[in-house]
This record gives sequence, C-alpha cells and structure tokens, in this order.
Amino acid sequence: MGASLSVKRQRGGAGWAAGPRHPPLASAGGLLALLLWAALQGAPALAQSAAAWPLAGDGATPAAAAASGPAAAAPDAPALVELHHRQIVTLRARLLGDTPAERAELARQAIEAVAAQAGPGRVTHDAAGDAVRFQVDGQTVFFLLPEDVGGARPGVLLEAATRQVAHRLQAAVAEAREMRDPRQLALGAASAAAATVLAVGLAWGLFRIRRRLVQRLDAALQRWHQRHPAASLVGAYGRHAHGGVRWLAAALAWVGALLVAELWATFVLRQFAYTRPWGERASLWLLDRLQAFALAIAAAVPGLLTAVLIFTLAWLLTRTLTLLLRRVEQGELQLAWLDRDTAGPTRRLGHLLVWLFALAIAYPYLPGAQSESFKGVTVLAGLMLSLGASGAVGQAMSGLSLMYARAMRPGEYVKIGEVEGTVSHMGLFATQIHTGMGEAVSLPNAVIAGQAVRNFSRLVGDGQFVLHTAVTIGYATPWRQVHHMLLEAARRTPGVATEPPPYVVQTALSDFYVEYRLCAQADRSAPRRRAEAMNQLHGHIQDVFNEHGVQIMSPHYMTDTAQPQVVKPGAWFPVEGREGGRT
Repeated sequence: MGASLSVKRQRGGAGWAAGPRHPPLASAGGLLALLLWAALQGAPALAQSAAAWPLAGDGATPAAAAASGPAAAAPDAPALVELHHRQIVTLRARLLGDTPAERAELARQAIEAVAAQAGPGRVTHDAAGDAVRFQVDGQTVFFLLPEDVGGARPGVLLEAATRQVAHRLQAAVAEAREMRDPRQLALGAASAAAATVLAVGLAWGLFRIRRRLVQRLDAALQRWHQRHPAASLVGAYGRHAHGGVRWLAAALAWVGALLVAELWATFVLRQFAYTRPWGERASLWLLDRLQAFALAIAAAVPGLLTAVLIFTLAWLLTRTLTLLLRRVEQGELQLAWLDRDTAGPTRRLGHLLVWLFALAIAYPYLPGAQSESFKGVTVLAGLMLSLGASGAVGQAMSGLSLMYARAMRPGEYVKIGEVEGTVSHMGLFATQIHTGMGEAVSLPNAVIAGQAVRNFSRLVGDGQFVLHTAVTIGYATPWRQVHHMLLEAARRTPGVATEPPPYVVQTALSDFYVEYRLCAQADRSAPRRRAEAMNQLHGHIQDVFNEHGVQIMSPHYMTDTAQPQVVKPGAWFPVEGREGGRT
C-alpha cells in the first residue's frame, strides 16, 4: 500500500503534472448534446446524485470501517469515485486514517493523472492482503477493501465486484483520453449531425403520414356520412367521429416523434466521451421501463384470463336466466314459485346479483388490483356511490316492492293519489301513467309506495276497466226510477259490458239528496282510454235524466226551485244539430 501512502503525501503539494480535470473546449459538441438531452429528459435527471445509480459490487453499508483505520463512533458516509461522469466504484471504509470521501478524491486525482500520460492505458488488479489493488499502466490508483463491498460474505462479493470495477475503470481511462483526441471528436460530431438529419427526416415523415392518413379518413367518413341520413347514428355522431380520428392521429404522430427524439438524444450523447455515461444511463432507463412494462403485462395475463373466464361464466349464467324467465313472462312456461308479473323484476334482480358476485370474485385478479392507488380509487368510488346513490337505492327498492306486491301491471287502469290513468311502464325508479288527457305522468316509486293504489282493471277480465260514477238526486224522486234511469244510460253507452250486468247502489242518504253510484265494466268495444268511455257514459246519464224531467242535485242547494233544473228536449242539441238531424 506504499503507493497509496505516496499519493496521500503529495496531496498537500503541487500534485501531479496531469492534464486538466474538466474537458477541453474541443468537446463542445458533447456539451451541445448534453443541453439537448436536458431539454428532453429534464434537468433533475442530470443533476441526480451519484448514489441513486446502483453500481455492481456495491453491497450493503458496512457496520464499521476497515480494521486498519481508527475506530469511529459512527460509520462514514459512502463516497463515489467517478471521472467525467463515469461512475467507477463506491468506497465505504477508512484506509490508513483516510475517510471514504478522502479516498475517493485521491483515487480520482490518481486516475486523472495516469489518463493524462502517454501509454496504453491498461488496467490491472492484484491482491494486496485482504484488499485488491487497481493499477493503470503499472501505477496504483486505489485499493478496494472487503468492507467497501460489505454483505454477509465480503470475500465472495469482493471477487465479483473486482471484475465490474476493472471494467468501469478501463472505460473511464479510455474516455478520458478520447476527450483529448480531435479525430474522435470529429467522428462524434459527424455521427451526431447524421443522426440529427435522420431524426428530423423521420419526424417530418411521421407528420406527413399523419396528414395523409387524416385526409383519407376524412374522405371515408364523408362518403359514409353521405350514405346515411342525418337522423341515423352515423349522421348524428359523424362530426364527433371525425374529430376523434384527427385527435388520435395527432396523438400517435407525437408519440412517434417523441420516441424518435428519445432515440436521437441517446445516440448523440453516446458519441462523445464526456456525455457517454448519460447516454448509457438513458438507454438503460428506457430498457428498464420497457422491460418493467413487458413484465407487468406478462404478470397480468394469468389474472386477466381468470377474470375473463369469470365474466364469461357470469354472462352465460345471465343468458340462461334470461331465456328461462322470458318464457315465464310470455306465458310459455309456468313455475310454482314465479308468475308472469314477477318474472321481469326477478330477471333484472338476478342479473344484478350475478354481475356483482362475478365482480367480487374477479376483483383480486384484475391488473393493478393489489396496488395502493387502485385500492384508494375503489374506496373513493365506493364512498361517493354510497353517499350519492342513497336516494336511487331507495327508489329501486320501492320499485322492486311494487313489482313483487303486484298491485298493478302495465296496461291496467289505476288511480294513485290524484293521478288517474293507464300504467304504461313500470321501472325500478319510476312508473309512467297515461292519464287519457294527453298527459304522461311519471311518479317516483317511493311516492307510489306511500300511497293507496286503486286498480280499476284487476277484477275485470280481458284487460278492460271498471266504469263507475255517482249522482245525487233529491228525495222526491223514487229511488227505483233513479236505478232504472242509470241502468238505461249504461245500456245506451257503447262499450259497457252486459256481462256482468251493470248495477246501482245507494251509497249515502245526505241532508238534501240521495247519492247513487252506477258500477259497470267495459268490454272490448270500449275506447282504450277510460276518460273517453266515462265521457260517453256521463253524456247518456244527462240525456236520460232530462228525458224524465229529473234534476241532478249537485252541487248543494238550499231550497227547491219553482221549475225543475232540467234541459227541455228541444234544447238538447244546438240549432245546427237539429237542422242536420241527430247523430
């Protein structure tokens, strides 16, 4: 180790008469490439500390310094030996009282001095006790101690690290001499210029191909749009498809241009000795990212195939359930535990349960399901869904309750609160009712579940409805006559079924009148809208009561009038109606 000691003694003097530590001005091409690389990768990547780049042979931090050095209260910080950005080795142990940082500085000065001398620049190494001595053209530059390598088996690690350190030292010496060779600088500049021309040509070609591709796609979309009407799906979304195609083509072109720029910068950096380490690291970084991406895809394939199999089985199960319950809905199949009214909601509920169960089983096999970001996103989505969908869940549960209660079905005439009409659709969240007055009322299922549902069609066959109305007649009119007149009005009304026959009931004996209610059922000849059928029935009731001179006592009155409040037969129709005859 005498050479190392001699190096230490000369540290305070004038030093070696070696070349300059920094690259000469002739390597301006490498510096230009460095600036271009910084623009692409970002300055933080270049300013990254040396410790962030792992070196082969660098083991765990040792617990103590070398045995030959004085005992230290705390381990010294590791120091990196590098020459012109070429990382050679990391030193961790003390040697003859020198800290790792001092050893690294001495080694750098020794390597720089030897590289400046004339000679073949041959790197050798041999054993010096437990350490390994590295020499360049026979001159010792530094020692590598077992404690620099560390680990549970420093001897084995030292042997493997020696080969890697020798390789890096040889590259550093060669690059230090190359930086002073004008011929190598000229060749590097020529290669960089050729690569620049080629990169610019490739980028220009990419964008030219992109323009040609967009023009052809535009023409194809225009022809497709002309063949379809404006009301079609293509006509409605053709403009959006056109914009999406242009955006996709531009994105692909820019991705290709960035890839070309990445490859160009890596190639240019490797042409100059001063920037070659950065180019190598850029290549390694890109290869590491591609390798990590490929390995991630390969690792996700088995889980993805499992998830696809689970979803395929779920689809087959829902398909089977649909075929079975569709037959029940259409009346082709009868099941003791299921009828036609509940087959539809049972099918939808079964689909929901099957897909939820399949998603729960396939979740662990989805790519990225075990990552913390994926878990955080799913937790956030679940929280938002639970907070925002509470009302929707309540509506859906009310809809299922109505469907399974079978209080009404589509096509039946019902009255819910003040809304009266035909049920046109029953969904999980709302029920639509056509009132017959040109209105379509949508009632939330939660509202329907809290009210009484009066069904006018459930007890009537052939899907028809009940016709009933009430009149109030004074006590001076015989009730049997009133019954006869109401039944006569029902007989005259088209669409009133004869079987079962209409009937009249007296529902109240009020202070001034008796309340009579006519109940009848409609047949297939009745209007589809109950409002129209009730309009015809009410008209015939007024006609019959006018014919018999009986006044209807609604609304309330205080005393009998001198003349009955009826319409005389001659005034039943307007003048133009009498001239044209009754219709």
